[in-house]
Amino acid sequence: MSDLVRVGMADYKLCQPPQKISTLGLGSCLGVVLYDESSKICGMAHVMLPDSSHIPSQQHNRFKFMDTCLKDMYDELTENMGISPRRLKAKIAGGAKMFAKRSQNSMLNVGDQNIAMAKKMLAEWRIPITGEDTGASNGRTITFDPESCKLHIKTVGVGESYI
Repeated sequence: MSDLVRVGMADYKLCQPPQKISTLGLGSCLGVVLYDESSKICGMAHVMLPDSSHIPSQQHNRFKFMDTCLKDMYDELTENMGISPRRLKAKIAGGAKMFAKRSQNSMLNVGDQNIAMAKKMLAEWRIPITGEDTGASNGRTITFDPESCKLHIKTVGVGESYI
């Protein structure tokens, strides 16, 4: 399966057919796919935390945080790849309640915070979310096919689905 691009934790990558793009182990992390149906170019991010504003910029991986990783991927798609922002669409998956299910402390619910930050940023850029599989308390593995624009989701203990 040499045409599979793997996205690690706290990372993003771009691809186009015949490649597909995938990330493993989305717990409270959120997988965000930005794609353009006409050019068949897409990007996938595997983001751990919602906000980098409390961490000195020289001391962190920009791809770990939603606010900086999504901005970098958006800029690469629109500026470097020449995709019109009006043509971008999004699919999101992950953001499970991996820690908060045992606690009433909302600060431990990183999954919900990641989902909220992604939705806020996508709304500001006017990028529609065309598919979403978020929340619950199960981990996920996702694979996006830019040819069909389908996101394959394997959810631990639940099964498989497409959005």
